[in-house]
Amino acid sequence: MAPRSIALEEAYNLPSWKEMSEYQARLFTASGDGAQHANRLVDINKERIERMDKHNVEVSILSLTAPGIQDFTDPKEAAAKAREANDWVYEQMKQNPTRFRAFASLSMHDPKEAADELTRCVKELGFVGALVNDNQRAQDGQSIIFYDGPEWDVFWKTCEDLDVPFYLHPIAPKGYIFDQCFKERSWLIGPVMSFKHGVSVHLTGMIVNGVFDRHPKLKVIIGHLGEGQIIDISRASHWLEDRHKPRFRAQGKEIAMKRTLLEYFKSQIWITTSGHFDTKSLQFCIDTIGLDRCMFSIDYPYEHFEDACDWWKGAEKDFSKQDYEAMTRGTAIEVCGLKL
Repeated sequence: MAPRSIALEEAYNLPSWKEMSEYQARLFTASGDGAQHANRLVDINKERIERMDKHNVEVSILSLTAPGIQDFTDPKEAAAKAREANDWVYEQMKQNPTRFRAFASLSMHDPKEAADELTRCVKELGFVGALVNDNQRAQDGQSIIFYDGPEWDVFWKTCEDLDVPFYLHPIAPKGYIFDQCFKERSWLIGPVMSFKHGVSVHLTGMIVNGVFDRHPKLKVIIGHLGEGQIIDISRASHWLEDRHKPRFRAQGKEIAMKRTLLEYFKSQIWITTSGHFDTKSLQFCIDTIGLDRCMFSIDYPYEHFEDACDWWKGAEKDFSKQDYEAMTRGTAIEVCGLKL
């Protein structure tokens, strides 16, 4: 009998933010039905539980849907909205405490404020980490805030001290990036291209700028089978190690990263199968970064339970019992510190 699974990238939204959900649905959901999608995001304890029971999902780790808090440009409003979202989902979880956990929503305008809210969520609400939707919209409404500079060390240190993972999730482009790259190419927004582009820039920036070296216990998760980054590791590493580093040294400079890209993925980064249900692609990721880096996930309600769980049930024959159980639940339990 297949083991009960744990799903890590399972979205929710607040009822008062349904309009945002309906817009997202037209671009990123399997059905494209905005009203239906918005209803499924706010329904935590009825249809979602029914689907979890039907498809043998023991625990869903809930996270605020994109664009979430990262769409609020005013720092005070963003911080207030993050707290509102965290308190709301906590109350929802209490109705079925054995079936749900949550990642904290955070305003990423200020590193110390983000660290404080994450601490509150973990210590007072029992959350198992944070999920942030890629980059934060800045106050000017055009610029974006990245989290790979030294000013963010106070936040990453908090993640280490709490021993919780940080899930870096994609967000649709806005501002000058949208205007220059995607305005005339809207069909590229989302899973086709923009998601992997945004997350790749941000995560690789964290690596190159030394975030993982300064914080060797930091745990980062990315979804959608690595956002296309695994297949590019060899080429990217070749250019960083064989081209850019020597060139910088000749100029008297150093790239902050101390190890190779592959070493970071094998030690501090995990990926999930959310929204990417292909065994051959998963096997390539396993062969490249290791089976202990890979975890099952769904991406509900952007994807159907049936698509994810039926595929995963069929993939059981392709792995040993031990390996299959590790990806289904064991690794998630360890990475997120779950007590079931």
